[in-house]
Amino acid sequence: MQSVVSSRACFEANLRPACSAALQGQNQGRVEAFWSPSGACVNPSFDGLRRAPLLFQSHSQELKTLSGTPFLSPCRQTRTATPARAVAAGAEVDIATESGSGKQVERGPAWSVHKFGGTCVANPERIKNVAQIITEDTTSKKAVVVSAMAKVTNRLYSLVELAESRDPAYVHELDALFEHHKSAAEELLSGSDLAAFVKVLTSDIDDLKAMLRAISIAGNATEAFTDYVVGHGELWSAQLLAATVRARGEAATWMDAREVLTVIPTKRHTEVDFKLSSKAAPSSQVDPNYELSDARLDQWFTQKGADTIIVTGFVARTPDGIPTTLKRDGSDFSAAIMGALFRAGRITIWTDVDGVYSADPRKVSEAVVLPLLSYQEAWEMSYFGANVLHPRTTLPAMKYDIPITIRNVFNQEAPGTKIWRMTPPQEEGQEHLLGDGVVKGFATIDNVALINVEGTGMAGVPGTASDIFSTVSVVGANVIMISQASSEHSICFAVPEAQAQAVARALESKFRRALDAGRIAKVEVLPKCSILAAVGQNMASTPGVSSMLFNALAKANINVRAIAQGSSEYNITVVVEQGDSIKALKAAHSRFYLSKTTLAVGVVGPGNIGAELLDQFKAQTSKLKEEFNIDLRVLGIADSKKVLVDESGIDLERWQARLDEDGAPASLDDFTARMKTNYFPNTVMIDCTASATVASFYQRWIRQGMHIITPNKRANSGPLDYYLKLRELQRKSYTHYFYEATVGAGLPIMSTLRGLLETGDKVERIEGIFSGTLSYIFNSFDGSKPFSGIVKEAKEAGFTEPDPRDDLSGMDVARKVTILARESGLRLELEDIPIQSLVPAPLAECKTVDEYMSKLPEYDDDLSRQQAEAEAAGEVLRYVGVVDAVNGKGSVELRRYPKSHAFAQLSGTDNIISFQTTRYHAQPLIVRGPGAGREVTAGGVFSDILRLAAYLGAPS
Repeated sequence: MQSVVSSRACFEANLRPACSAALQGQNQGRVEAFWSPSGACVNPSFDGLRRAPLLFQSHSQELKTLSGTPFLSPCRQTRTATPARAVAAGAEVDIATESGSGKQVERGPAWSVHKFGGTCVANPERIKNVAQIITEDTTSKKAVVVSAMAKVTNRLYSLVELAESRDPAYVHELDALFEHHKSAAEELLSGSDLAAFVKVLTSDIDDLKAMLRAISIAGNATEAFTDYVVGHGELWSAQLLAATVRARGEAATWMDAREVLTVIPTKRHTEVDFKLSSKAAPSSQVDPNYELSDARLDQWFTQKGADTIIVTGFVARTPDGIPTTLKRDGSDFSAAIMGALFRAGRITIWTDVDGVYSADPRKVSEAVVLPLLSYQEAWEMSYFGANVLHPRTTLPAMKYDIPITIRNVFNQEAPGTKIWRMTPPQEEGQEHLLGDGVVKGFATIDNVALINVEGTGMAGVPGTASDIFSTVSVVGANVIMISQASSEHSICFAVPEAQAQAVARALESKFRRALDAGRIAKVEVLPKCSILAAVGQNMASTPGVSSMLFNALAKANINVRAIAQGSSEYNITVVVEQGDSIKALKAAHSRFYLSKTTLAVGVVGPGNIGAELLDQFKAQTSKLKEEFNIDLRVLGIADSKKVLVDESGIDLERWQARLDEDGAPASLDDFTARMKTNYFPNTVMIDCTASATVASFYQRWIRQGMHIITPNKRANSGPLDYYLKLRELQRKSYTHYFYEATVGAGLPIMSTLRGLLETGDKVERIEGIFSGTLSYIFNSFDGSKPFSGIVKEAKEAGFTEPDPRDDLSGMDVARKVTILARESGLRLELEDIPIQSLVPAPLAECKTVDEYMSKLPEYDDDLSRQQAEAEAAGEVLRYVGVVDAVNGKGSVELRRYPKSHAFAQLSGTDNIISFQTTRYHAQPLIVRGPGAGREVTAGGVFSDILRLAAYLGAPS
């Protein structure tokens, strides 16, 4: 080296021109190092300057490197630096120390490794908490890897960016970092410990100012410069924590990992780098050199070893002694490498969550902490975005079979997640059950794009895939997932969306001739996608996992764009539209029993039946969760005046008050839109009205993937064309439409009929008493009281509608007959059903109910006569509906039946329905029971909800 700048004045006089010359490629090695204002001899290693690290000795005093890096350690500013000898780069040198321990490192399970992230040491109070955890650990030997204080690393990266842009604000930002750490030290330390830390901190800040000034002059920073700057956060936090542990009475020292941890950076040179940048591509990752690291650990421990060592995370050195880092989020990786170097018995990663969750708990509130994962499962989940571990953390631990435990520093009672070797192979003859933890968890990657390369000319042509992915590599894009059709007609792969257009342009350029010739049809970009991965080691030995996953996605109306699965079957990966990402995650998570089968419920019409249904929900919700894995969440309620939607769920204890207080003006369009946007995997709309307007929304709900349950007869008995389109639409979708309560309230009428038809039976005739009101009236009409008197009693008892004419007109029975006829395969309109009305024609025009009730006695004679004639013949009057499937017609009328007939045996408001079929020809199948009332009708609706949940995956 021909010159060393040894003062601030010389720095100003010589370094600036040297930097300028370096930028112009004119530097001939005149300046390779300078003295920083703190007295540190610093080799800036600008592009154009020689990068070989040199260690200088001046006479008998060693001028050692800072942590074995090319940045030379503090030397007195007044001392003349006369380099006695230069040691070749990468050569092993003694690690200088003030006082050596003389100990030999004893590797083995007696060592435990802890790692504390930035949030764990974010402030003095948290550093004290970490120190307490360390001192209370009864393990005899401890290596504690620590990150920089929260956000410090980002702030250091920002300093480099400011300096590169020649923004002098880096000085103020660096001063702020000084105050931040000095303030923390003042709260944690005192006396000589505090003075020593502040002295080191001051020296480091001065060195960084000189370094950043050099970067500012040059206008860019090499990777080594950047790594040197950003690694200081860990240096400071490690020294702070070590001093705090010592203050608690435990002997502890700190290790600058750059003195021990040796890694080999991997370079990824891309076409973009060479064309657009004067700098080489940064290292994408690093590989530990265990042989060199072991040797340096032995040497370090001999000099400085202790039973409690606080180690800087994130930072390392190259074999040439150049400082580097383990890249973003690398402190977990540091801990695992240290565990391997010490051959530790365990590694504990302390973070701010209770462990590894089955899914991101911010997206799936029902996600659970997984008690145990294999190394492979943890790796897969971290790769696909589970924010708990650096993706490579498990590799060093696997090398020596060291268990890793993820624990919450803020909830030390939680046992966390243990990550260890593969679970033992199952015994011969045993099979894993689909619901028994086969899939451990789910993770998503958002903001990706699919690139699809397609063409008939690709089939059977060797090297096509190689050409595609070598082109992608030149662009520097990260390929997240690959899927190829076995026909070789197309290859699709996922890349980060920000890189998609660059990849597409590069591929179009590479394959221009093939595109022009038509051998390749297109290079297509499908933006706004997300990747969903299901991860589980036991998927390989369990049939049906893929089926369950895709069934769950289909039932949630999720379209899958691409699929990939490795032969190891540790994960199944699908690509979905980004807008469906959370919904897909919840649907898949729910299907594999990791959370409850969740139904997002919207109730339209919280009146008589609707209010009772909400009460039944309230009473049964907890039991359904605990015993049947069904999670009913009422998200929306709408009546004729107001609508209320709350994605977190409506408290059923006070739903009426919330609807009154927080409800918006009624709008079914708005209600539908807001219910559609929820992220729950299954949405069900329950229509408890008798409104044709609400029924007109059914087709829209089905198109939007919503299930429908209703006691409302309007849709199934309305215009035949609408009904047929509704059923066709529902059959083509993955939605369900249940309407058991439309005919028999809580009685299993529709399900019985459907069961007969689905098993191949043929309906000949359906006949029944379908109205609870009319059943009560004619069960009581025995000649002892006039007909009008019985109607009055029924009205006063609440058995009729507010206007009894709605019951007595027979229209309700006709709608039920129409529904049954259509279910049996008859294409009848409601108008095709002849109805014998029990409302005298003159009274149909009465303007008020009171007027009608006052005039009704005038018409008692006709019905009294019919009752007397029936009685004389040993018969009774019953108001029935009939489906004559043989002749393709239906009717509603008053009929006479022998007193021995089943229809004559009713009491109260019971309904009875007779199914005469090919199988049940001589003796019809009878269904009998209460067919009216809010409780039984709401119960029928509730039964349909449970049937829906079973279809969607809830265990029976």
